[in-house]
Amino acid sequence: MIWPPDSPWAPWCRTSGRIARAMCKLAKVGKKDIVYDLGSGDGTALITAASEYGGKGVGIEIDPLRAYFSMTRIRLEKEDNNIRIIQKNFFDVDISDATVVFVYLVPKALHRLKPKFATELRPGTRIVSFRYPIPYLPLKEKDELHQIYLYIVPKSFTIA
Repeated sequence: MIWPPDSPWAPWCRTSGRIARAMCKLAKVGKKDIVYDLGSGDGTALITAASEYGGKGVGIEIDPLRAYFSMTRIRLEKEDNNIRIIQKNFFDVDISDATVVFVYLVPKALHRLKPKFATELRPGTRIVSFRYPIPYLPLKEKDELHQIYLYIVPKSFTIA
């Protein structure tokens, strides 16, 4: 694991292709989806969503080296028309056009995302969390084997 001082929300730990596929499958990612990955790292989850499931992707990565590396991987995979990477803090990026959101973040970061999710995500948006549950959302489905949690943003989601 690598945890740079400018990334307080999670240590970087590569998401494997197997986990990325399981996340896409649980969320039922398809051609009409816009998948956001908050803390997109090397881009594996987005490349999988685009190349194997037909979704469009937006990665938000604070670390400039990982952002550059993921952009290079995306070009090499010929997915640069389907995926874009934003090198910023995900708290500073509007995610309102997402239909699916991937997160692999520590509980403190997931808690801090509650107001952002409540104000920016539309009802019906799917949130897929790897490893850590999101206690303020009702669980829709869980992949026990891979520790992946699926949530659907409810109509009455508030910050309270």
